[in-house]
Amino acid sequence: MRIFLAPMEGVVDAMMRDMLTRIGGYDRCVTEFIRVSERCLPRHVFIRFCPELLNNSRTPAGIPVYLQLLGGNPAIMAANASKAASLGAAGIDINFGCPSKTVNKSDGGSIILREPERVHDILTAVRAAVPSTIPVTAKIRLGYDNTDTLSAIADAVESSEINELCIHARTKLNGYKPPAFWKQVATIRHRLSMPVIINGEIWNSSDAKMAKEQSGCDDLMLGRGAISFPDLALSIQHNLSPEQPNGSNCQTYQPLPWQDILLWLQNHSQLSHEQVPKYAANRTKQWLIYLKRQYPEAAILFEQVKRCRTVPEMISLFQLSSSAISHSAISSA
Repeated sequence: MRIFLAPMEGVVDAMMRDMLTRIGGYDRCVTEFIRVSERCLPRHVFIRFCPELLNNSRTPAGIPVYLQLLGGNPAIMAANASKAASLGAAGIDINFGCPSKTVNKSDGGSIILREPERVHDILTAVRAAVPSTIPVTAKIRLGYDNTDTLSAIADAVESSEINELCIHARTKLNGYKPPAFWKQVATIRHRLSMPVIINGEIWNSSDAKMAKEQSGCDDLMLGRGAISFPDLALSIQHNLSPEQPNGSNCQTYQPLPWQDILLWLQNHSQLSHEQVPKYAANRTKQWLIYLKRQYPEAAILFEQVKRCRTVPEMISLFQLSSSAISHSAISSA
């Protein structure tokens, strides 16, 4: 079983990839999508989205990072894939899954799923433009507004001869609303000779187990679950280890305590403030909203920082919260 960190625009940037892969459990990351429209992009754009290119396309923890492209023109997508490969990308991923109305109106993301032949043309062009030593992968949904074209999409992907396919088990119309339809993936998995990765609505080890069983996929991709539960990949690896009977471990996995999460939150906020000050405060608040699902303390902290306009203000409150936890622990002892 392999576990991959999903590309989430405006959330899973290089700093988040660095942090989550340091915590551990991941075998690969994928960047936020790079929008490709009319030309071959300059080097600095690829570096901005994937600074790991300067580190052999790996996070500081040594985890490979694939660079994701989004667009609808096969030739231009191929040219940019070739450029990314020349810059040292560990792999190229093609986005056919983004449900954003803005992206879809610009001929990118999941809207292309309405035309399986275009999926084939784009993937075939990219595969031909990239050296065979560099993997090409794709991410799709079950379809655009229904699953009627899913088999045709699967055939289009298979004939392109790319290396792997990730399927977000919802249509574009479903958006991110639960449930994810893992069983739908099983209906086409047998049509594909390549590895298929299941994605969507995996929040804990139980979800991971069901997603694998219902989809028939061996590998997982984690998105919002990874942000809500920073050591989710470790939890899944522990609880679904093949060495354990029935995929369960005799010793229950203990998630990271809130005190540790608070330190990661503080460090990530400080780095964001240094590197992307314009968005740092909002990104920190956004992460706290995700964390509320796993940690009740995050809800309390969010109420304290939601009116803060700067990261330094937030960090002061983080430090106060951390000090209060330490004092409470000493008093209890």
